[in-house]
Parts: sequence; structure tokens; C-alpha cells
Amino acid sequence: MAHIVILGAGLGGMTMAYEMKEHARAQDKVTVISNHSFFQFTPSNPWVAVNWRTRDDITIPVAPYLEKKGIGFIPVGAQRLHPDKNQVELEDGKTIDYDYLIIATGPKLAFDEVEGLGPEGHTQSVCHVDHAVQAGKAWEHFIKDPGPVVVGAVQGASCYGPAYEFAFIMDTDLRRRKIRDKVPMTYVTAEPYPGHLGLGGVGDSQGMLESALRHRHIKWICNAKVTKVEAGKMFVSEHNAKGEVIKEHELPFKHSMMLPAFKGIDAVYGIEGLTNPRGFITIDPYQRNAKFKNVFSVGVCVAIPPVEATPVPTGAPKTGYMIETMVTATAHNIRALLDGKEPDQKATWNALCLADFGDTGAAFVALPQIPPRNVNWFKEGKWVHLAKIAFEKYFIRKMKSGNTEPLYEKYMLGVLGIKKLK
Repeated sequence: MAHIVILGAGLGGMTMAYEMKEHARAQDKVTVISNHSFFQFTPSNPWVAVNWRTRDDITIPVAPYLEKKGIGFIPVGAQRLHPDKNQVELEDGKTIDYDYLIIATGPKLAFDEVEGLGPEGHTQSVCHVDHAVQAGKAWEHFIKDPGPVVVGAVQGASCYGPAYEFAFIMDTDLRRRKIRDKVPMTYVTAEPYPGHLGLGGVGDSQGMLESALRHRHIKWICNAKVTKVEAGKMFVSEHNAKGEVIKEHELPFKHSMMLPAFKGIDAVYGIEGLTNPRGFITIDPYQRNAKFKNVFSVGVCVAIPPVEATPVPTGAPKTGYMIETMVTATAHNIRALLDGKEPDQKATWNALCLADFGDTGAAFVALPQIPPRNVNWFKEGKWVHLAKIAFEKYFIRKMKSGNTEPLYEKYMLGVLGIKKLK
């Protein structure tokens, strides 16, 4: 019997648990460890932050659905990983032994890297449902006394879609309330241009997102480094293509949401041979760590180099479809090892994304994610907004059922009218 432990119960962790259970042998044991007792559909957090959704709408308890599939669940966070001993030390002092470990924790949100950033400082976040709920309360106060808004992503961020989504969702909500004219909005981003997305752009994403920002009267500052945030004021250094500071901005705001940079969680940070300097898990083409051969990783916690050098640091995003293929490859590769074979399955590093703009939206396909690409496609339309609403319900329903089919590929390719990704 082998004990297969999964750290994390997010998008990567939950799908990994279901798929690993399906591919494991009958005598093998699968256990999930998480510091949260619930699964959250993170893509819906921007809606929670303007109270278009509640916490209950986008979360489900983990234990009962894993138990139905015969998967163990430990609702205690990991204090420290000891890969040389094949053990996970928990925050309650207990240790869990494993034969194979899959790290699917997601990131640590590095708010501390910018003074005054984050929910404990002066800006809101949509990276976690707890933050989104807090942002929703702040939004209720804001709309009673509106004023300037600053939204975007700081230096080192690697997930830009939610920042654009939230900017446009706020714009839509304000227009519906007929108070948009009282809210000057500025989009601040480390990207070298709108629509870079950490991907070097996708199709005409630059032109489309610049047009969308102009159409909604949202000003933007690119190549931006946020130096500090005070109550009601953000300090931003704008850089040129050489990385030289060309302008200093002091931006007043009454409401702000800025995405932080990501790093690895404390439980793995600094373990030699396991992580890179930022604490992300280093893997080979088969999702396996080079030093600790029985440790695999999937999702946002995986180390992926930036697509290209930019004047202000930007990271590469890990989209849902990419994570899904990491999960499938990992399940097959661990089963191969259980059968005495070598891993041979690789994830498909393609990007598919539906981004909601409040009353319209944008979809993009990048095959592969890192250019040059075979497919480079970006489209906008109300159909994307409707498709994302439907996908939310579809995905949560599938998580409850324990379905292991490729949810992103099946749904999104159907929406986009693509028969198969190659």
C-alpha cells in the first residue's frame, strides 16, 4: 500500500484528489491536507467583492465530498515539510508520513513586500474569498460616499486577469447605480502595456484592453512599481523601457484593489533542492521534483520562469486549464511509479481564459502559453460574461460530484467552438 498525500484543497488540490483516487490502486490511500475546510471557486471572487455573489455561493465544504470518494481529509495547515523524512509536520504538532506527496497549495500572497498593501493595510484583494468578503463590505461603504479608485497589480504579480476583471466589474456596478460620474478610476500595473497579461500579449489583447479601458474612462499607468500605500494615497514610480524612473505619482483613492506578487508558502520556503528563491516548487517535465523524486507539484505553486524580461518584474500566470493538465499528468505519472515504470506524461502548457467585464467579457486562447504560438486568439463579447456565469455553476457542481473529466477543456472548448487542443 502507498500513502499519497496532497497538500492543498483548491482548484489543483481538489481535482488532484479526485483524479489520483481514480488512478491509484485499490490498496492505496489518498489523503488531502489543507488549512481551510472549504473549497472556493476563486474566479468568482471579483463578484463577491462587489456583492454580486456571497461566500456561500462560491464555496463548498471539502470533507463530505472527499469522504464520498474514499479520500481522507485533514483540516490542519502544514507547518513544515520534511522531504528527507517523507513527512509533513502539521500546525497542531502532528506529523503525516507519505510515500508520494503532491504539493498543490497555491501561493503565499506577498502583501508584505509593499508597505501598506493588502487587507491588513490600505488596499483590498480578490485573491481569497475571505479577502473578497472584506472587500465587499468596504464596497458598501464606498458607494455611499464615492471618490477615486485605484486598481491593478503590483510589481512581481503573475495573475493580471482578475485585476482587469475587477476594474470593469466595478465600472459596471457604478454605472448601474448611476454614480460612475463620481468615481475617477486609474489602472496601475507592472505590465509594460495593457493586455500584456504576463504572457507577452495574446492576439490583439493590447488593442482590445486599451480600447476597453478608454471606453470606460479608466486611465492607466504601465511599467508601474508601487513603492508604498498610505491611507487614501498610493505612491507609484513609472518606468520607461530601460527600467528608469520617468515619473513619480501620488494617487489619491477612496477604494483600491491591488493584486500582490506571489511566493511559496512558509511550509516549503527555503528547502534546498525543492524550491526556487521565491519558494515555488521546481519540477521536471513530468511535474516531479529533481531532488526529491517522490514529490510532485501542480498549480500556482509551481516554478515557471517569466515569459520575457520586462522593465518592471512580471510573472507568468498559471491558468485553470494548465493546472488541470498538470493534475492529469501527475496522476498518470504516480500510477506509473506504483507499477514500477517511469513517468512519461507531460502537462499541456496552453492557456484558455474567460474574463468577465461586468456586462461583457473577453476570452483568449494561447497555444502554447509561452510564445511563439500556434494559436494566438483574443475576442470580446457579452457571450463571455454569460459563459463565465454558467461555468461557475458547472464547475462547482462537478466538484460536488467528484467528476474527474477535464472540466476546463470540455466546457471552454465547447464555448469557444474548438474541437480539440493540439
